[in-house]
Amino acid sequence: MQDLRGRRGFTLIEMIIVFTMIGILVGLALPQFQNAAKKARESTLHEDLTIFRSLIDRYFTDKSKYPASLQALVDDKYLRKIPVDPVTGRPDWVEVREEPSADDLLEPGYQAGITDVHSASELKGMDGTPYNTW
Repeated sequence: MQDLRGRRGFTLIEMIIVFTMIGILVGLALPQFQNAAKKARESTLHEDLTIFRSLIDRYFTDKSKYPASLQALVDDKYLRKIPVDPVTGRPDWVEVREEPSADDLLEPGYQAGITDVHSASELKGMDGTPYNTW
């Protein structure tokens, strides 16, 4: 009976070693997980910006003018809806307007269209550049 008593469970030392090893593994994995999430948001931002720019160019090719807003891309069925900025979590894109020429200003009802889109976030990416400059 005495032999069974000594072999029933784990010793305190064994438990401390196991918990220490688990802590070390979690400590090593957590920064990698945080970087992976940020990298995924940046990848989505790059893809969204590429799609926006392609659709703006396609709109210009089709209609010989730039869209008045991102909403015009939705209204004219180039997009289903304006996507959410993966960095800010809101559809708050910054629209870059075209520079009107003197002839454009003489045209009645002229409205400068958008030629580019940027993120509204002022945070910096993993490469050190602000998202709103991409």
